[in-house]
Amino acid sequence: MPRPSPFRLIPALAASHLRHDWILTLCLVVALAAVIAPLLVLMGLKHGTIETLRERLVEDPVFREIRPAQTRQYAPAWFDEAARWPGVAFVTPTILPLSSVLQVVHPGTGRTELFDLVPTAAGDPLLLENGARIPGEDQLVLSHEAARRLGVAAGDRLTVRVTRSRAGRTEQAEEVLEIVSVLASRAGHLPRIYAPLSLVLDVEAYKEGYGASRRGWPGETPEPHLSFDGAILLLESPLDPIARTGLVINTGFARMQEASSERIRALLGFTPPSRLHAYELLTPGTAITLSNLRAIEQKLRGQERWLLPYVTQVRLHAGTGLPGSPAGLSLTPEQAASLGLDPLPWGGFTGTAADGDRLASVLLPGNVEVPASRLVLGSDGVAPLALELWVRGQTDLDRPVVPVELLGVLRTATQRAVIHDPEGRRFEMARGGYRGFRLYAQGIDDVPDLARRLEAQGIEFIAEVEAIERIRILDAGLSRLFQLIALLGISGGTAVLIASLYASVERLRRDLGVLRLLGLARRHVFFFPVAEGAMIAALGLLAAFAGYAALAMTINRTFAGELAPGERFCALPPSHVLTAIVATLSLAVLASLVAAWRATHIDPAEAIREQ
Repeated sequence: MPRPSPFRLIPALAASHLRHDWILTLCLVVALAAVIAPLLVLMGLKHGTIETLRERLVEDPVFREIRPAQTRQYAPAWFDEAARWPGVAFVTPTILPLSSVLQVVHPGTGRTELFDLVPTAAGDPLLLENGARIPGEDQLVLSHEAARRLGVAAGDRLTVRVTRSRAGRTEQAEEVLEIVSVLASRAGHLPRIYAPLSLVLDVEAYKEGYGASRRGWPGETPEPHLSFDGAILLLESPLDPIARTGLVINTGFARMQEASSERIRALLGFTPPSRLHAYELLTPGTAITLSNLRAIEQKLRGQERWLLPYVTQVRLHAGTGLPGSPAGLSLTPEQAASLGLDPLPWGGFTGTAADGDRLASVLLPGNVEVPASRLVLGSDGVAPLALELWVRGQTDLDRPVVPVELLGVLRTATQRAVIHDPEGRRFEMARGGYRGFRLYAQGIDDVPDLARRLEAQGIEFIAEVEAIERIRILDAGLSRLFQLIALLGISGGTAVLIASLYASVERLRRDLGVLRLLGLARRHVFFFPVAEGAMIAALGLLAAFAGYAALAMTINRTFAGELAPGERFCALPPSHVLTAIVATLSLAVLASLVAAWRATHIDPAEAIREQ
């Protein structure tokens, strides 16, 4: 009969010994399970809690959205570049917020409601992950709140209306669109319409006076409006504080203050007569428009007054050595005479940019010699402008003088693209460019990196960075806490195994000595406590996993009402289970090495002496 291999005999002897001392074995298994099971539960709670929070953030595109906090111009090339950034799942342009408001006709009552119009395109995660299709031409998607208010559903048709005011009259255009989908309620609580970018751009263009021939919406290229940085008010009589306050109320101006002669000279290029009282009207951080000036004129009707708007944010530049920045003045001959100035060839303030020939004028200081009758000047704005100005003569002022309407147009050009048509000799508003964006990250972990990239470009944004960072901090904190508790538990479990296995070897000294006498080598006896340690660890793991399963089921059932289908508050992924098994068995083997070393140093002669 062949002799069994020692490496097969040792595990069998170890198992037989554990069965023989089953009470001690049971105590060791329970002690080990009492250490491992709480660690498994803690690891399951940490993973389940964090993953539940992360999945809720990941599954909700709102938490992956990044949008600008302020309006600015974005070139088409910027969107091409942003689409290639690592971590970007989707990006599309948006337009001015005021231009994105759309009237929707209620199918039942015929009344209109104002909804926000949002551009979308292929791959939009907000739509795709909330049960909606991407709309095509002449189609739209409604938010849950918009559909509720209108009482409509997917497949219905909806009439939308765009209105504008032009030449003192109100105009409107209509379009009938098909509702292809309605978003889930979690996509947002505001009434919104999601439509292709082409429709959104047509709506913005129509509101600005352009036409959309494909939709049959009439229009033309509008002239730019005038904007200014402030105005100087000259009066024959002074104003008391109460009168100043009353003059500012409901005019759009923020404040009114006295203006010194030096201040007026710096703004307008001349010093007013000493008999006049000067005040400066301001709206810090905001441009003033014709409506603000007309409101002041209306309040001062019947009084002798000079209301002179000014611009400070525009600089003309040329290679002719033009001295200083130009002053903007538009005065009738009577106004100029009363202010002690020479008549201006372009006359008084008209408040319009329609007459391009009139605006393309300049008076040069008497000490400047210009060889030609025209000057080609440049202006930096949203789109650079090249202007050809006619030299209409000279002025006694020490700065060039141009119509203030010209500076008002150039001031507008710093915020909106303005085109100068040299053949038609007129200024035109360019179609509104992209004034914002909708950007979605591939995952919540990509949001902070994308936020830093936008911040480096000077773009202020709105994103759920803080919420994501809180999840990261919570994850890191729980990981450190688990590591500390695990270290404490593992240390205790390892100490128990070392002491138990060492004591077991001491109790079995005679038996191990007999095995040595029977022919087993030191290396064979070495594996006896190792095999016992591995078996105890395996039994402890089984008991620990059984305890974990029971406790995890209880926890998940307790919090089932707060969890979505498929979510678990306490859960261990397979990788964590495998890690726990490998780590426990490895520690058990390492803990048994002390006892194994002791077993190899047992002298077989001791077994003979103890017989």
